[in-house]
Amino acid sequence: MSNAWFETVAEAQRRAKKRLPPSVYSALLAGSEKGLTVEDNIAAFGELGFAPHVAGLHAKRDLETTVLGQPASFPVLISPTGVQAVHPDGEVAVARAAAARGLPMGLSSFASKSIEEVAAANPQTFFQMYWVGSRDELVQRMERARAAGAVGLIMTLDWSFSHGRDWGSPSIPESMNLKTMIRFAPEGLLRPRWLSEYIRRRSIPDLTTPNLAPPGGDPPTFFGAYGQWMGTAPATWDDVRWIREQWGAPFMLKGVMRVDDAKRAVDAGVTAISVSNHGGNNLDGTPATIRALPAIVDAVGSQIEVVLDGGVRRGSDVVKALALGARAVMIGRAYLWGLAANGQAGVENVLDILRSGVDSALLGLGKSSVQELTPDDVVIPPDFRRALGAH
Repeated sequence: MSNAWFETVAEAQRRAKKRLPPSVYSALLAGSEKGLTVEDNIAAFGELGFAPHVAGLHAKRDLETTVLGQPASFPVLISPTGVQAVHPDGEVAVARAAAARGLPMGLSSFASKSIEEVAAANPQTFFQMYWVGSRDELVQRMERARAAGAVGLIMTLDWSFSHGRDWGSPSIPESMNLKTMIRFAPEGLLRPRWLSEYIRRRSIPDLTTPNLAPPGGDPPTFFGAYGQWMGTAPATWDDVRWIREQWGAPFMLKGVMRVDDAKRAVDAGVTAISVSNHGGNNLDGTPATIRALPAIVDAVGSQIEVVLDGGVRRGSDVVKALALGARAVMIGRAYLWGLAANGQAGVENVLDILRSGVDSALLGLGKSSVQELTPDDVVIPPDFRRALGAH
């Protein structure tokens, strides 16, 4: 493509669809069952409006904030996503892009690159874990992340992993052996630019999870790790407190959608919570995260940091979330489209789009800083909010 730059996240997604083999692209599409939640995550932002000023605007705007003790040049964090086999550099490319733009990076324990590689590329790396395996295994992974330089821990507990999608689930192989490569070869040949990236690096898509490897052992495949998760009893609130105490540093609980759960998270001693429905990949019919955000902020926002994850596609979405009380937002699909479209530069492109959109919205709203945003800056329709679990 003569011009690799793109002007919106939507264009990044269109380019990703053209570049990726169909099975790889479909694996990036969020949603479960009927797709109600993934659609609402995006549509809900469109229901919110702005109340802009016309004069007395600020020539310079301060976009900086901090999350989990880490500075961010603007209020966006990289959300952890698993097995980024859309590009041979995967999470390392994302980490470099985030570092180049002054942003922290969340690395999934189901990632295709190791915590050592990613933390070396971005010293502001938060390591994400699921409640998978024994307590001894959890501690081993945690201490490995700490030794590699991780500056925070994200615990995700909301993954229910629906087994059905009305539009069909992606075809994801267990591993890339010779039989699998022959089976998927026609797809790769129809996407020569994607294939050439791997050929140039003399590599194949890595479907293993190196951060879940036992000491001295081989990393499990994604489905092998998923099988272990299926066999692990769900975490209790005592488990949350225990792992937070074991970590003993900034700690985020990801997947909170209810006020009562947010209050329990405070009691467990977390530093932050992420209002998240797993990008719509969880229990379908769960409301958009931006709908649940205000009630959670009202309940616990003065005690812990609250970030939002889900549906963010433009800088104005970031500003809407901040106006409703979020400290920052996390993005997942948005940067994956950028990674697929143009590697590290594509991720940087997405981050630049979001930063520009945040700055533009602040200008129109007459704010000199992201810290000045309030609910009065957005137009909120009646019955927009969802106060789940509020008593």
